[in-house]
Amino acid sequence: MKCWLGAVGAVLLSASLAAWAYSVGDTVANFRLPNVDGREVALTDYAGGKGVIVVFTCNSCPYAKAYEERIIELHRTFAPKGFPVLAIQPNDPERSPEDSFEKMQQRAQEKGYPFTYVWDRSQEIARAFGARRTPQVYLLRNAGGRFVVEYIGAIDDNTRDAAAVTRRYVAEAIEALLQGKEPPVRETRAIGCTIKWRR
Repeated sequence: MKCWLGAVGAVLLSASLAAWAYSVGDTVANFRLPNVDGREVALTDYAGGKGVIVVFTCNSCPYAKAYEERIIELHRTFAPKGFPVLAIQPNDPERSPEDSFEKMQQRAQEKGYPFTYVWDRSQEIARAFGARRTPQVYLLRNAGGRFVVEYIGAIDDNTRDAAAVTRRYVAEAIEALLQGKEPPVRETRAIGCTIKWRR
């Protein structure tokens, strides 16, 4: 009976996530989350730029750790061009203690994160986006004050070796947008750890 209920719960959760998920072309609703520096950050705080690289990531996932330096590099390369990184940690710390707010603060300080690192404590933002894994990217373009989804998925095509990457999906999408063009790839499959949802 427990197995059957668990399966039903998984199906319902999957359906719930699908119902909320943003797709390419959708406008993202404003949200506000606590940053590791103690201040609250809203999506509308980025209205002066050209867009935002929203990355669902965390401290604990091996895939997120493998991409950590690449996320830092994305911010350093594209924040000056109007596309900063906004990293969101969606995991439930009761299920993943390494992803507590205090651990987030420690990690950000240790690594010298140049980007904003916020906590989605209620997991409502991850659900609204339809995020499933860490890391998973949603590239947003500022369209006159509206943030429109232009790309969803992986940062690049090699989760293990940054030196062996042949397609830099996020970078290619941003470069296209900066030229007034459509991203060459609009969606890929994010490879990473599943988000640890609250029970």
